[in-house]
Amino acid sequence: MTDIERVLIVGSGAVGAAIASIISENVPGSVSVLADGERFERYSRDGFIVNGKTYHFSVVSPVSSHSQFDLIIVAVKHHHLPEAIQQMKAHVGTNTSILSLMNGISSEEQLGAQFGAGPGAPEGAQLPPYAMILGIDAVRIGNETRFASTGRIFFGEATNNKAAQSPRIQRIARFFDRAHVPYEIPENMLRALWFKFMINVGVNQASAILRAPYRLFQTNPNAKAVMETLQREVIVLSQAMGINLNEQDLVNWEKTLAGLHPDNLTSMCQDVLANRKTEIEMFAGTVVQLGKQYKVPTPANELVFHLIKAMEASYIPTTTP
Repeated sequence: MTDIERVLIVGSGAVGAAIASIISENVPGSVSVLADGERFERYSRDGFIVNGKTYHFSVVSPVSSHSQFDLIIVAVKHHHLPEAIQQMKAHVGTNTSILSLMNGISSEEQLGAQFGAGPGAPEGAQLPPYAMILGIDAVRIGNETRFASTGRIFFGEATNNKAAQSPRIQRIARFFDRAHVPYEIPENMLRALWFKFMINVGVNQASAILRAPYRLFQTNPNAKAVMETLQREVIVLSQAMGINLNEQDLVNWEKTLAGLHPDNLTSMCQDVLANRKTEIEMFAGTVVQLGKQYKVPTPANELVFHLIKAMEASYIPTTTP
């Protein structure tokens, strides 16, 4: 299993473009982005503007025959993952590791069902490594991405031992060290994944309804109460499932929230403001579904699910991509 040299970004929104720029600055020539149709032409012609600098990453199409990558970073919306999986197929080989930075708690299962565990996996593993990104405040405005906080990528097996990490985790860590990508390998990665899920169920959904930036949740007790009501339902659900989040996780999230740029917006708030489909099924939809399965009441998330679905239905037709 060779070291990582070539990286493909699948999903070139705010997070994907931000990560691509960081890697490109430190390992020049290593980054490609996946696109087809009009986006292939536009990305090839115009490049990507990130924090005021234009990057011309290599652009590959789903049917490129010469491009199998060492690492594929997936950063698409939940409802775009099935299409992304089909478009990735030509670029996944025996030496390809896959890392999903998507929101939610199910993308690894969907990717694993198609591509397996990848190289260097522990015996019996059937899924790619678990991963998430936390603390990044990237926002896409027109064709430009801006971020003040790079955040940190958390990744690993379901459980990790610092003294005996699996070969695939060591391989990704070596590349992130070269690329100066901030990362952490938690001992309990599943719990870390649920911690981010708790965050997003609160701040993404509340910000979408209130159409508000992080500032409101940093300063306004009413907005904070809405956010935390949604998050506490995730905490109770996680305890029923053996993940065991607790109130200290809300305290830890508040510390992260304080470091985000006050004027930036969550991805779901950006979607609502642009009249785009949101990831509501993955957030409140998942909470409500699991709540029924584990007999945990989730009335706040059930209400928010219907509110945001109604908001989507009320969108005025727009040409926004």
